[in-house]
Amino acid sequence: MHRLILMRHAKTERMAESGLDRDRALTQRGYDDSIIMGRILAEKGLRPDLALVSSATRTRQTWETMHEAFGDVEVRIEPKLYDASTDTIRRLVEDLEDSTGCLLVVAHNPGVQLLAMEYLTESAASPSILDRMAGGFPTGAAAIFEVDVAGRCVYDGFFTPKAFGGGAED
Repeated sequence: MHRLILMRHAKTERMAESGLDRDRALTQRGYDDSIIMGRILAEKGLRPDLALVSSATRTRQTWETMHEAFGDVEVRIEPKLYDASTDTIRRLVEDLEDSTGCLLVVAHNPGVQLLAMEYLTESAASPSILDRMAGGFPTGAAAIFEVDVAGRCVYDGFFTPKAFGGGAED
């Protein structure tokens, strides 16, 4: 793997009709922000070879809305990503590091933010980058990492929908 994109699903409704968190859907802002993020990632040459997507409704909708910007990308719906710990996400990423050039993981907080923080700490990122990531990982945000030959993830960017005209950060 040469690149990893850790992304949090876009903005969702507060409660699903079913009452189940797993069934929460995107709001209109969430759909709009997903389109923005797909376009921005594609424009920056960050086209995934594989998208690993949580089985929750909101993560699947985030991916389905943004994937048009990338064209044909292999997608795997991964139930283990729902409410996943950093260890679970990390294991899923490491299992794919030899078979994928660019991996996009669409999942949930706090796991996505905490794993991004772990990668930043392990790669001795600057204090300003650590502070920015510690300050929050808004819905629809994506942390970009280059993966070196030893498998270390080194910070390469952080994009939010708001930075490109999307919704307010939350």
